[in-house]
Amino acid sequence: MKKVRIKFLGASGTVTGSKFYIETDELNFMVDCGMFQGLKELRKKNWEPLSIDASKIDVVLLTHGHLDHTGYLPRLVKEGFNGSIIGTYPTLAVARVILLDSAKIQEEQAKKANEEGFSKHPKALPFYNILETERTIKLFSGKNRDEWIQLSENIRFKFRYNGHIIGSTFIELEIFGKIFVFSGDVGRLNDELLMPPERPEWADYLFLESTYGNKLHPKENITEILSDLVQKTINERGTLIIPSFAVERLQLLMFIFWNLYKKNKIPNIPIFIDSPMGSNVLDVFDQFTDWHKLNQDDFKAMCNHFTITSSYADTWKTIDDPRPKIVIAGSGMVTGGRVLTYLKQLIDEPKTKVLLVGYQAEGTRGKQLLDGTHELKLFGKYYPVKANIHFIESFSAHADQAELLHFIDGIKNTPENVFLIHGEPSALDTFKVKIRDTKGWNCHIPKLEESINLFL
Repeated sequence: MKKVRIKFLGASGTVTGSKFYIETDELNFMVDCGMFQGLKELRKKNWEPLSIDASKIDVVLLTHGHLDHTGYLPRLVKEGFNGSIIGTYPTLAVARVILLDSAKIQEEQAKKANEEGFSKHPKALPFYNILETERTIKLFSGKNRDEWIQLSENIRFKFRYNGHIIGSTFIELEIFGKIFVFSGDVGRLNDELLMPPERPEWADYLFLESTYGNKLHPKENITEILSDLVQKTINERGTLIIPSFAVERLQLLMFIFWNLYKKNKIPNIPIFIDSPMGSNVLDVFDQFTDWHKLNQDDFKAMCNHFTITSSYADTWKTIDDPRPKIVIAGSGMVTGGRVLTYLKQLIDEPKTKVLLVGYQAEGTRGKQLLDGTHELKLFGKYYPVKANIHFIESFSAHADQAELLHFIDGIKNTPENVFLIHGEPSALDTFKVKIRDTKGWNCHIPKLEESINLFL
């Protein structure tokens, strides 16, 4: 009998900081290595040393490139990790873009905090810097999807398409003859850019995301909502600001606005893409065409329709542009990035509209705006919120409850245990009951830092 120990270092009782440590007689490895985002009490955990020895980890497997799944990697290397970081080729391309952008932002924010004195610490420090990130990227090792990769004599894995963002997968791990499935973040069944998620056929142990485990995405007429917002923006000579995730969401927004224009649903209003990271991800879409639906001709025509803003000086030119306009800028939960500069200048104007287009985690500025806050703290100061706030929930790149159930319906056996992860407490509790009632499966909701021993 072989013992496998699982330690839940993140995304346990919360949607952020995905980190799962698997210890075996043959190999020690992690699935995902994300930063905590959102609530301050969670963000503070990023600065705490890991409760495991990073130098003893042999391999990190990545489900996809988002920061809450990759953002702790440079810190892991700083703590002594020197193994392989394995993902699909587009996942590593995305992770490279996101980590370098994150390091640059952290360096800039620390410098700004020190210069302007709004840090509570004697000296603000970046969580990691560009040099540490470049050292991390040297450990990247790309693999194809749908191929078994042997890690040791009795441990192998396979990446399988799950449609959340470009490159994203769920992971099938065979450990001493048992199949462990890590869902990653499961995508939508009817995404305009990405193919529908594949489904696992067997899982002895299932680690299942539960972001929307208690919800069904509403049936919204996105075309009508966006057309109406654009027309109001033009009539009021204002600015429509869309905080956007740089990966998939930005590209999806571009695709939808391009289609609206082609079909004469909206006039030729200036649309600025102000996300250096998002612009770099466009290159990833261009490079990995077999991971999405757009052909290269359509992709290039779509990109040519927008003004891609590169420099910070251009950000200010865009703000000062008196024309009615649309600005799509990072980040999606308003936690950082160029969108903060736009909001600082325009959030107090009634003719400004802010459109949120995805999940807003607890403790983020996006969640505050969604909840109707009267003021927003930006760069250490408070600004009154007079802009109109809008939300399109169905833009989410996460499967809802029905789509998650569809994802697991392909499993032919009864798992020995299902671990519900990557969800807020209410979503986790609701989804646990739903799975028990519909499938009869045993579910466990692990706590942060909980360890579980499995005997195979």
